[in-house]
Amino acid sequence: MKADVSHLPPLLAEIAEVAGLVAAVQLAKAKGGTECYIPARAPDDHWLVQCVGREAADKLCAHFVAAIESDSGRSRHGVKILLPLGEAGSRAEARRRVREALEQGKTLSEAARSGGVHQRTVQNIRARMKDKRQGSLF
Repeated sequence: MKADVSHLPPLLAEIAEVAGLVAAVQLAKAKGGTECYIPARAPDDHWLVQCVGREAADKLCAHFVAAIESDSGRSRHGVKILLPLGEAGSRAEARRRVREALEQGKTLSEAARSGGVHQRTVQNIRARMKDKRQGSLF
């Protein structure tokens, strides 16, 4: 029985179909929001193998490989993909870390880094926190 991946962004759902839901979640945690290179074949010390294991890495490499025809024959190349951040729950966790950092008196930049979000997101969270505090005074 396959896991329900309807809650995942399309690329992560595709990864889950190819290599399993655990691999998709691990990739999103490790590299979500960034562009990463999926080689045609990953050596044992490659970040992909370290992240998801040999079997899942081999499946992903085979799935994403680009086969290019040329005069000298067919060659296989890796590809760059932009991994989505992941499930909405990871966003909730990021917002929680930002709120926690702001409550500890961290700067906007420090809070953004602790939550893995954009500084503008921190400004929006801070404004909502301020609104809630002011609303509770009346």
